[in-house]
Amino acid sequence: MSDIVDMIIGQWAKERPDVVEDLWPVELLSRVQRLARVIDRSARDTVAAHGVEHGEFDVLTTLQRSGPPYTLTAGAFLKASMVTSGAITNRIDRMEAKGLVERVREGGDRRTVRIRLTEYGHEVTRAAFADLLTSYARLLDGVDRDLVEKTAGGLRQVLENLGDTALT
Repeated sequence: MSDIVDMIIGQWAKERPDVVEDLWPVELLSRVQRLARVIDRSARDTVAAHGVEHGEFDVLTTLQRSGPPYTLTAGAFLKASMVTSGAITNRIDRMEAKGLVERVREGGDRRTVRIRLTEYGHEVTRAAFADLLTSYARLLDGVDRDLVEKTAGGLRQVLENLGDTALT
């Protein structure tokens, strides 16, 4: 069975036979790029059905995974998210307006602000996450489970090799 990546490699091999031996990374990386787009589109559509944007869902699930009392500092989100502090602030503003999270100032130091998941935020997170798991399972329907596990292990190794070992 062939796919678009095979076609692209074939075109390059015809156009530039001098680079045929150097095309091997394209086999994996182009497919990873294409897969990421499919996954991203599916995830965005799934969480949008629950009234949240993909970045908002990331905040919700990060809070949910953190466990009781389901609060984190804005700085913790900044470290985990690869976006600017202004983007985090805007995201939290939108989420607070939707009733998904609330800002909580702690103790005497009014500068420390924690973001807390509201009960409504819990409800949305539970429902959207359940739908996302269903969506992910549907994406992999028909793919051998053993192959999925081996592929996941191989991708873990690639990411470790690239230094992406953060546990945030």
